Amino acid sequence: MKNLVLLMGCLFLFKISTAQVVFPPQYMLLVQKADSLYNVKAYKQSAFTYSEAFKSNGWKAKTDDRYNAACSWSLAGYPDSAFSNLMLIANNGTYTNYGHITKDADLIPLHNDSKWPALIKLVKANKDNAEAHYNKPVYAELKQIYEDDQSGRVKMDSVIKKYGYDSKEMKSLSAEIGKKDSIDLIKTENILDKYGWLGPDQVGDIGTVAEFLVIQHAEQPIHEKYLPIMRQAVKEGKARPDDLALLEDRTALEEGKKQIYGSQVGLDTKTNKYYLRPIEDEPNVNKRRATVGLMPLEEYAKLFGIDYKLPKE
Repeated sequence: MKNLVLLMGCLFLFKISTAQVVFPPQYMLLVQKADSLYNVKAYKQSAFTYSEAFKSNGWKAKTDDRYNAACSWSLAGYPDSAFSNLMLIANNGTYTNYGHITKDADLIPLHNDSKWPALIKLVKANKDNAEAHYNKPVYAELKQIYEDDQSGRVKMDSVIKKYGYDSKEMKSLSAEIGKKDSIDLIKTENILDKYGWLGPDQVGDIGTVAEFLVIQHAEQPIHEKYLPIMRQAVKEGKARPDDLALLEDRTALEEGKKQIYGSQVGLDTKTNKYYLRPIEDEPNVNKRRATVGLMPLEEYAKLFGIDYKLPKE
């Protein structure tokens, strides 16, 4: 079987903000439960579960979790609770994604509320303040690299389903992606060699994710070169622990080991069905996933049409 390794999570970068701090397992499990409830449109249950998660951690929460809780509250018909969460992250300056919040369909029920203009004004000010500190030429370059990296990959699933993995259409798309990857790798290595790993305060969330994506999509020698660098970047809050988990998994598989977090998925080219690649200590994989902010493996597997059940110890 040929293995087509896919990366999920980065195509919806702007739904959430960069997660840099690892939170307690109980908090993470509750947040993952809240997210699962949101996905099945149980918005009220999702919102209360987010509150339960925040309470379990002394009401300390990630910016992205506060935002997602607000989405659940909004869709459940509790605008005051939605605004409470949004104003917290706007007032402390941690939420800066003006482009997303103004277009998010989940928050449309809030648009006619008298509190909405003040909230948006705060977020716009946060965005302007954050971008004032960016390395703007590098930010612009990494933003373009991100767009180039994803432009072909967003077409892959539909091309495979329509024409098959071994089709001339898929081979043409793969060649296009490979050419862009080669160019992007040269550009990204030049940036990393000159500046080191740049964090979101220097190049924004999109720049940080672009650094990771280019390394993740490269060959094994590049993975081995940058894995220790990315580990240090996570410790310094410059890279995401969930992204690092994906690179850890891919590198482990390349070295003939089992993956740790279950992030790497293969494609059986005969059936066009996806499967999870071998996982170390599989019964405890969700505990490890929770420590780095990854959703339960059962939910992750569903994204690929895989009906997965966690094995018992």
